[in-house]
Amino acid sequence: MVSNEELDSPINNIQQLMAITAEECGELTQVCMKIMRKYDTLEGMSQDKYRDLLIEELGDVQCMIELMIDNGVVSHKEIAERSNVKREKLKVWSTLISSDI
Repeated sequence: MVSNEELDSPINNIQQLMAITAEECGELTQVCMKIMRKYDTLEGMSQDKYRDLLIEELGDVQCMIELMIDNGVVSHKEIAERSNVKREKLKVWSTLISSDI
């Protein structure tokens, strides 16, 4: 692994994790908003460049989440537990998840 000194980086690993994760989340937000403005169905974007951009940004965010886990910032269990809480909320406040399940 390359050290911060070798990269001539003034920030430590936790700062890098937080900064890069925030940047990647911002990029994902931008792509989501562009898709939302351009399409009203999934079929419309199936062959468009924005689908490729969405995949790219989702992968980047997933990578950063995995790096946070690898670096002991959070655990898979903690994320899974929170994900379940969010799913329950979405059953009430969204049509994305059926409350019958």
